[in-house]
Amino acid sequence: MSALLPSLPRIGAVVIGRNEGQRLVNCLTSMEGEVDLLIYVDSGSTDGSLSAAERLGAETVLLSRDVPFTAARARNAGFEKIMARPDAPEFVQFVDGDCTLEAGYLTHAAEALAADASLGLVTGWRAEIQPEASIYNEMCHFEWHRPAGEILACGGDMMVRASAFEDIGGFNPEVIAAEDDEFCTRLRKAGHRLMRLPIPMTHHDANMTTFSQWWSRATRTGHGFEQVNDLHADYFVRERRRMWVFGGVLPLLAIFGAVLFWPLFALIVALYAVSYLRTVRGLVKGGLVRNRAEKHAVYLFLSKFPNIIGAARYRKRKRLGSAMEIIEYK
Repeated sequence: MSALLPSLPRIGAVVIGRNEGQRLVNCLTSMEGEVDLLIYVDSGSTDGSLSAAERLGAETVLLSRDVPFTAARARNAGFEKIMARPDAPEFVQFVDGDCTLEAGYLTHAAEALAADASLGLVTGWRAEIQPEASIYNEMCHFEWHRPAGEILACGGDMMVRASAFEDIGGFNPEVIAAEDDEFCTRLRKAGHRLMRLPIPMTHHDANMTTFSQWWSRATRTGHGFEQVNDLHADYFVRERRRMWVFGGVLPLLAIFGAVLFWPLFALIVALYAVSYLRTVRGLVKGGLVRNRAEKHAVYLFLSKFPNIIGAARYRKRKRLGSAMEIIEYK
């Protein structure tokens, strides 16, 4: 990998993946000439990902199977590998293996961190590669649409100050979903600021084309809501409340009302209708055209049910002391 401008601190990159195939090749190719050090961490791929990464010049780490795979564990392993070098970088960019990097982004990100010592992390804009391929991809594309400026949290594509990462002990390897939110929450609580730059950063390939994939992803999201809120009672409060009310409490009351007291059933139907219309209005305000907002709102309404399944799965795992296994959707 060729070096960046000599005036900038050294930048390392950690790419994580599991059976990403061509997406990983695209990811690593997009980083050629952009970073000083590149590490790829593999979570038990069976598609030749490790060999492909080595052919493209990345140093590699293969995670053992004796501990459950998580994105958090993979990022920690990559960071440890990169910081063990005598020429360890000051800044580390994390990228998921199903993303490609926007050319020139790393220079802008490094400049922002170098200019402000209070920043522990910077990120940029992520976009979906094929939002038109499915409603699920389109929803991801809109999900990535967030305003620039100081933020509370971001996704897994981020540039972190190495000293800040070490300050909080990295990612929590037992958090299987929303591990980036959990990491960012601890980073903020340790006194570091987080910033989203108003520039493109990565292009994501969700490759989500079926309802079952979407359902699994929503189940994973619910697991994340419950687990992260369990660790930080002030985070995911609104999301968790809506999940339990609209996905758990109201359906049970609706069944009771349908059998014994129909006015209660009618009231709950009205509450769902109002919630749906408010969601549509919020999506339109956020930039979606109305007919697309109406479709997105249907899935956001339905998502509360797999969210509840994921939350219940977390509670069961915690009660039984079971391992926090990843929930894959592709």
